[in-house]
Amino acid sequence: MKIARIETFLVPPRWLFCRVETDDGVVGWGEPVVEGRAEVVRAAVDVLAEYLVGRDPLRIQDHWQVLSKGGFYRGGPILSSAVAGLDQALWDIAGKTYGAPVHALLGGPVRDTVRVYAWVGGDEPAQLTEQITAQVEAGFTAVKMNAAGRVSPIASPAETAAVVERVATAREVLGPHRDVAVDCHGRFTPAGARRVLVELAPLHPLFVEEPLLPEQTHLLAGLVSGSPVPVATGERLYDRPGFLPALTAGIAVAQPDPSHAGGITEVHRIAALAETYGAQLAPHCPLGPIALAASLQIALAVPNFLIQEQSLGIHYNKEADLLSYVVDPEPFRFTAGHARRTELPGLGVTVDEAAVRTADRRGHAWRNPVWRHADGSFAEW
Repeated sequence: MKIARIETFLVPPRWLFCRVETDDGVVGWGEPVVEGRAEVVRAAVDVLAEYLVGRDPLRIQDHWQVLSKGGFYRGGPILSSAVAGLDQALWDIAGKTYGAPVHALLGGPVRDTVRVYAWVGGDEPAQLTEQITAQVEAGFTAVKMNAAGRVSPIASPAETAAVVERVATAREVLGPHRDVAVDCHGRFTPAGARRVLVELAPLHPLFVEEPLLPEQTHLLAGLVSGSPVPVATGERLYDRPGFLPALTAGIAVAQPDPSHAGGITEVHRIAALAETYGAQLAPHCPLGPIALAASLQIALAVPNFLIQEQSLGIHYNKEADLLSYVVDPEPFRFTAGHARRTELPGLGVTVDEAAVRTADRRGHAWRNPVWRHADGSFAEW
């Protein structure tokens, strides 16, 4: 069996899919994308495909080594995401070839269900109660929300109070037996982050995500040591060397993205590394169905898994949603806030190829907004 063809598809709202086909007709799907740079990742996949076509798809570990390290220049979001999508597709092919789900190939399941959380925004406090109530009624036991929108270089008392007020609203709706995670998106400076973490402690968030930018990882140890709430980070870290300083700093939750951090192969190893530091795994995944399917396979096989992000109904998904490109939505049917283990082979999801090809003809050019402070200077989005 040899890899015969690799194709990519630029599909709304902001995703990139790849399709890997073997000479005997087995097809694997992956999701290699950097949100806002999908076209660039597409070009990277085309370059990496030059090596893969004609080779045995089942040599996943060897291919990962060559794709990640075979060039003199390594790493970064574009290359790591291109490798990630191809890696997902190869695992999908392997599962279909052996007639087993990917989690079985990773050593077998350690759980029967995967806890997932829903996204509720948080930028508009007036809508927060309604949004969280709807998710609770849908059975979710955890939600994630933004801490704030644009934040001053050192958060003012009013800005800090507004963050606390929004999270307090969430806690009131959720009660003491459900969870809220708070995403800072790296919008706070270290001084502002220290202030906010202390203020949020009485509300017991499940974790506070990205209180610092990834390039400030060298400051994480000081922040974590003084934080009364669990700190999470990792959506903008792309490999084990990138996670190592965050883990040694004492983060409670590692958040690699299987579509950014080298795919199933590397995220599975990041999880093992995190386990040695007592950190839990909560894969980042505000993306499409293939990325989520890969995340769920990892979650089923990883002992230190905590909770899974998913994009059903997320505000980015205006032209298409999580279920727009799948034949059977059952793998993404959440009951009591959990996804059930599937025994379907490969990634466990059937892609609607006709819908994907139609969407690719339309394509997309999604870009994240650029924010500025009141004085006109750049602000973190």
